[in-house]
Amino acid sequence: MKKLLFLALLPMIASCGGSTNHEADIDVVKAYVEAVENLDHGTMESLLADTYVGYGPSFGDTIYREAAVAGWKSNVANLYEGIKYTRSQFAGLTIADGPNKGNWVANWAELKIAYKNGSKATIWVNTNYKIEQGKIVKTFTFYNEADVLEQLGFVFINPDNL
Repeated sequence: MKKLLFLALLPMIASCGGSTNHEADIDVVKAYVEAVENLDHGTMESLLADTYVGYGPSFGDTIYREAAVAGWKSNVANLYEGIKYTRSQFAGLTIADGPNKGNWVANWAELKIAYKNGSKATIWVNTNYKIEQGKIVKTFTFYNEADVLEQLGFVFINPDNL
């Protein structure tokens, strides 16, 4: 009888645990990633909330929706030939309190980038997306900028050695 009572109460116990199905949020991020791969700045724009803010990859790098959309339009027209996410993984989670409270989707991937000038780079990227009402409201993006620049032929020189 105790087992039957426990089984009857299990759905109510589970619903009180604060568990969230993150599939819808993950689908938003997958649609955004697909838009990036397709160089489709229109879809990218439609998935960003009016209040969107992006941080990274460097500390202090901050961009808001209007500038992010303008940047992507320019990059599609002038810089990128193609971007391909490989080894892409997604995970959803909920942060219960603090300044970043809400639903988040983490995406870590290998990006293969082809530039219009024929250059190519492959990098590891981790982006965390905060999702509200089916829109991306905040991102934190991390990748090694120096790695990209080295692959593109840049050389770093310590001025103390000149």
